[in-house]
Amino acid sequence: MTSPDAPRPFHVLAVCTGNICRSPAVERLLATGLGAPWPVGRTLRGPAVGPDGAVVSSAGTGAVVGAPVSPLMVDLLHGAGVDASGFAARQLTPEIVRSADLVLALTRRHRSAVVELFPGAVRRTFTLRELARLASHVDRAQLPAGAGVGDRLRALVPLAAAQRGLVPAQPGADDVVDPYGHSAEVFQRSYDELAPAVATLVHVVRG
Repeated sequence: MTSPDAPRPFHVLAVCTGNICRSPAVERLLATGLGAPWPVGRTLRGPAVGPDGAVVSSAGTGAVVGAPVSPLMVDLLHGAGVDASGFAARQLTPEIVRSADLVLALTRRHRSAVVELFPGAVRRTFTLRELARLASHVDRAQLPAGAGVGDRLRALVPLAAAQRGLVPAQPGADDVVDPYGHSAEVFQRSYDELAPAVATLVHVVRG
């Protein structure tokens, strides 16, 4: 039996509403960029992960439970060379939030919902675009050199949180538009808002 204090991979959780458009896109883009696995059913798909690595997953505050990624978002992910297969939307629960070391909400409303569900996650919950903005101001020399992506993410979270209040807030720029039920153009806009933020995090963590 594994000790509860044994080292484990760093768990990143992306959260939107239905868990079929924005948060699965973040899940797959971030996992691909970090070289991290993601859950499919009860198993992990992707590269093997050690205790200094990371695992990326997602959930929704009002999930379309069991549904795959929206076809229009699948097309955008495929265009970026990212695998969108084997996905099933799931409902966000306090237990899922509790298990996450970092929560990336797609809007300020989602961030509030996460903290309301599990208040203990307040210091490790950011909107995706907020964290990207804060992380870009972190001195990367403070991240452990030569460490795995999980250990570097673990170090990044408090360093980014310490930037709150120092880096000018941009509330209107923290939300990613919800494309659900809209045109391909709105899906593209949503993707164009979230993908650069993911790329910034990958760049900060991986160098």
